[in-house]
Amino acid sequence: MENKEVTSKELALAVCKALADKRGKDIVSMYVREKTDLCDYFVVASGSNAPQIRAMGERVEELVEKELGLVPTRTEGVRDGRWAVVDYGDVIVHIFNDETRLFYHLERLWADGGNLEKFNDKTNEFEAVSHTESK
Repeated sequence: MENKEVTSKELALAVCKALADKRGKDIVSMYVREKTDLCDYFVVASGSNAPQIRAMGERVEELVEKELGLVPTRTEGVRDGRWAVVDYGDVIVHIFNDETRLFYHLERLWADGGNLEKFNDKTNEFEAVSHTESK
């Protein structure tokens, strides 16, 4: 693989593709750089059950390393299957089961109407989300 600088947006898109590979639901990306020093993007997705959530987390790690040559700085909860976090520094991936996602509702906490994009798994691109959709 060619060693080029990967932007956080490119990393977020690769993560979304990996999540879609394992049939992740409601995949969104939130640009949070202006809200926190933690990272540039949160990527959030849902899985139906623990094995799917585990498979989604493993696929993210596999595809991002293969395509971009990056490994996460840390992972949490991938084996547990309720809430998995895969941290790439500039991009933090959150994979939830439906109940846990509703409880924490990161979109409500971090989206402001202009920073939320939905991943379209048919086009492999981001689509803007209207302010009313993000609530």
